Amino acid sequence: MFTGLIKELGIVVNRGDGKLTITAGRLASTCCIGESVAVSGVCLTVVDISPPRVTMDVLEETIARTNLGLLKSGDMVNLEPALKVGGELGGHFVTGHVDGEGKLISRRRSGRDWIFRIELPEGLEKYMVEKGSITIEGISLTVAEGVENIIVVHIIPHTFSHTNLREKREGDSLNIEADLLGKYVISFLEKREAPASSIDRSFLEETGFI
Repeated sequence: MFTGLIKELGIVVNRGDGKLTITAGRLASTCCIGESVAVSGVCLTVVDISPPRVTMDVLEETIARTNLGLLKSGDMVNLEPALKVGGELGGHFVTGHVDGEGKLISRRRSGRDWIFRIELPEGLEKYMVEKGSITIEGISLTVAEGVENIIVVHIIPHTFSHTNLREKREGDSLNIEADLLGKYVISFLEKREAPASSIDRSFLEETGFI
């Protein structure tokens, strides 16, 4: 389990043969073999440590469902160690199980902040709630607004400068994980006899879910 608060930026050394190797001085000095690490939102297992390098296994399923397969030497990745019992939960509960790849439609400055418009993978729009949580590239963010499969998120200067979002350009792929609570709510409601068309914001408010 993770929180969506990025602790360090890593640099890709190489990716291939089912492994991903990055340079990450802080992570390499604190993690152990077998530990879980979220790499741009993807939960991976550390299999080798040669400071400042860390190597993790990457499944074919992971390559197929995330943008890790697009990584090349020199690319930046967001890193977060697993949440420890008693640790501070500053973001929201993040599993590291990416639901799919979104696409950055546009990015623009708004004063000191940045505004990103993102096209969601098919089927994820039903989990989006205004002011609700979403994980993008492993970062806990808030949905500012959404229309069908397009959402808008606002990025504060610290997040922009301390994550790989500063490197993302229009058309780039983004790892997306919908809020875990939203998934359970929708799953529960869809199993009820009520038709899917009745599951909207007003219905969720009336039943006490939001």
